[in-house]
Amino acid sequence: MGIDLKAGGRRVGHKSSMKVVKTQDPYRRLLIKLYKFLARRTDSKFCATVLKRLHMSKLNQPPIGLARLAKYMTNKDTKTAVIVGKVTDDVRMLECPKLSVCALSFSASARKRIEAAGGECITFDQLALRAPKGSNTVLLRGPKSRSALAHFGHSTSVNNPHTHTGVKPYVRSKGRKFEKARGRRGSRGFKI
Repeated sequence: MGIDLKAGGRRVGHKSSMKVVKTQDPYRRLLIKLYKFLARRTDSKFCATVLKRLHMSKLNQPPIGLARLAKYMTNKDTKTAVIVGKVTDDVRMLECPKLSVCALSFSASARKRIEAAGGECITFDQLALRAPKGSNTVLLRGPKSRSALAHFGHSTSVNNPHTHTGVKPYVRSKGRKFEKARGRRGSRGFKI
């Protein structure tokens, strides 16, 4: 058995983020250090899960909207919602209930609405002091499949002809005159 060089050989030198911290964000690195310690010393499933999610790429940390957050937190007034990602505002929701939310970041309007309703927005280091084992918390995630993903390219090299195959362009309309020229049709030079 040889190495399939056409396919690029074996996957060598790809260490997971759990072994080597890939992010350059100093705050994220400190949070990883904190939750790594907590996961080791407390044997808490919550801390281990938060640590795993802190290591994830941005694509695997989808944002969650306020309406979805409020829906998940009905009849859980005493608990804190924990999201390893961003909390965004939802203009379709008219009234925001009182929520206690811990997240990596908040959009300005989401933070304003949560605090105006008498709720609170806390960070992960504040949560670690308040609930080191994750007691009285609800760990949530945003929706993984969102319409924005259709516009993202493959994580392959630029030399690969399939990097932009099946990637939806941001266009004004879908018609004969829009994104249908050179590079999009075989009859007009080339197609990718």
